[in-house]
Amino acid sequence: MIKFIRFIILSLIFSLFFGCKKEKKGSIIIEEEVVLVKDTIRTDHTEVKDFREFKVTDSKFINQETLWKPFKTELDAFGHSTYDSLKPFILERTIPEIQHSVADGDFTYEELVLFYLYRIRKFDRQNKLSLNAVISLNPKALETARILDSSEERIDANSIFGMPVLLKDNVNTKYMTTTAGAVVFSDNNTNDAFITERLKEKGAIILGKANLSEWAYFFCGDCPSGYSAIGGQTFNPYGRRSIDTGGSSSGSGVAVAANFCVAAVGTETSGSILSPSSQNSVVGLKPTIGLLSRTGIVPISSTLDTPGPMAKSVIDAAILLQSMVGIDEEDPAFKDSPEVKEFYTQGFGSASVKGKRFGVMTTLKEDSLYLEAIDVLKNQGAILVEIVPEAIELPDFIRLLNLDMKKDLPEYISKQGAQNLSVKNVADVITYNMEKDTISTAPYGQKLFNGIEADKGSLEDLKVIRDTLFSRGLQFFERPMQAYRLDAVLSINNYHAGYAAVARYPALTIPMGYTNKNEPEGLTIITTPFNEEQLLEWGYVYEQASKKRKIPRQYQ
Repeated sequence: MIKFIRFIILSLIFSLFFGCKKEKKGSIIIEEEVVLVKDTIRTDHTEVKDFREFKVTDSKFINQETLWKPFKTELDAFGHSTYDSLKPFILERTIPEIQHSVADGDFTYEELVLFYLYRIRKFDRQNKLSLNAVISLNPKALETARILDSSEERIDANSIFGMPVLLKDNVNTKYMTTTAGAVVFSDNNTNDAFITERLKEKGAIILGKANLSEWAYFFCGDCPSGYSAIGGQTFNPYGRRSIDTGGSSSGSGVAVAANFCVAAVGTETSGSILSPSSQNSVVGLKPTIGLLSRTGIVPISSTLDTPGPMAKSVIDAAILLQSMVGIDEEDPAFKDSPEVKEFYTQGFGSASVKGKRFGVMTTLKEDSLYLEAIDVLKNQGAILVEIVPEAIELPDFIRLLNLDMKKDLPEYISKQGAQNLSVKNVADVITYNMEKDTISTAPYGQKLFNGIEADKGSLEDLKVIRDTLFSRGLQFFERPMQAYRLDAVLSINNYHAGYAAVARYPALTIPMGYTNKNEPEGLTIITTPFNEEQLLEWGYVYEQASKKRKIPRQYQ
C-alpha cells in the first residue's frame, strides 16, 4: 500500500499540485486540477486549510432586492402555509412522483417553482444556515411554468417537462449572465448553450444558475472548494464549516442536496461532478465525452470537459441526462460518437446486477462504507473480484489543462461569449483582476491562471500529452477489466476521476452513507465508454437496495 502511494506521488506531485479538502488516509484524489496526498507527505500545497480560514463568505456582487424583485408578489401570496402543505408532495420526491402529483391535481408547475423559490429565499443567503448555492434566478421561470400548466399534452412520468432545474453558472443561458463565478464575466449575456436549448425543448424550467468554484476550480490554486468572486463561498448542508462542498460543481451539488431544485446540471473535467455529488450525498453522472454537447459552456479543456446530471436519485439523473442528449455538429467530440440513445430510463423496471462482475479495489477496503456497499451488491447477485490498482503515472496532467484552456477560452469568448466582453484570453483576465480590487476579484490569488500563461507548450506538445494520458488511463482500467472479465470497477467519490477522465470512461456516484463525522460518501461505478444505460441501471439497483441518502437535518 505504502509503496503504491509513494510511486503515484512521485509521478503526480509535479503536475497536480494543490489540495482539495478531503480527508482520506493514504488516498490519491485527482479532483479537477487537484491531487490530495493525506497522511503520507505533508507540504504547503497539499495541506488542508482550516475551514475558519475563509477569506470571503458572502457575495459582494449579488443584490438581494434585484434578485427577488421578479417573484415578490407571487411569493408573498404563496406564503408559509402553502409551502408547508406542499412539503410532503415535493421534498425528496423523485421526478416521476412529482409528475404523478401534478397529474393528480395536488399542485401546479407554477406552485412547484414557487416552492423551490421559497426554499432558496429561506435558506440560501444572509442567514445562519445560508449555503450560497444559487448565483442567479431566471426572471421568466414563473411565466414559463404558467405556459406549461396550460398545456393539454399528456406528460410521461419520466419527463423533465415542468421540472425546475438549476444550471452551473458556466452554462450559457438567456436572461441570466454566465459568469463562471468571475467578476470579469459579470456582463456575459449570451444565447442558450446547446444543452440549455435541449432542456427547454423538452419542457424543463430553467430555475436559475448555481454557484461554482470560480473558473471551474482552475483559477486560484489556494482557494477552498465552492468559492467564486460572484457567488461567494458555498457551504455544505451536512456541515457548513466542517465538511467540504467538493468542486467545482459545488452549488449544483449543494442545491440538489438542500432541495432547491428537482435536479441540476454540473460540468466535469476531472472530478467536478463526482466530488460535489458524493460530498453532498447526491447522485452524479460524469458521461462519456461526446455524449453531451459542450457548445456554449465556459471551458477548461476540450479534451476532458463534459456536462452531466446531478440529482437526488438515479432515475432523476437518467431523466435529466436523456433531456440533454442530441447530436451537436459544432462539437468535435461528436465526430467519433456512436448513435445517441434517446431514453435512459426504460430498463429500470428489469434492472439487475446478477452475474455482473465488479472490480473491488483492495486499496479502498479500509473504508467501512465501501465494504458495506460491496455487500449490498453481492446480496443483489453481483460477482465481486478483488483487484490491486496498478501504479500508473499520469504525466503532465496540469499541462494538458494549461494548453487546452489557453486555446479553448479565447474560442469560447469569440464564438459563444457576449460581444461586449472586455477580455479575449487568459492573459486579459489576469490583467483585469490585477487592475481591479483584487480583494474582490481574486482574494486567493490567480496562481493557476498564471501557470497557464507561463506554459509555452505548443499544439504538438498538447497532442503528445493528450495521447500519452489517454493510453495511460486506458491501461489503468483495461488491464484489470480484461484480465478478470469485469463489467465495471468500484471506487469511492472522485478517487479515480483523473484516470476515468483521461481514459474517457463514464462514472456514476451514488450515496453510500455517512462517516462518523456525518460526512457523506459515494460509491462510484466506472465502466467503458458509452455504456451509460447499464451504468445507470446498476446504480439504480444499488440505490434501491441500500437507500443511503438522507436529507440534511437542518434543511428539512
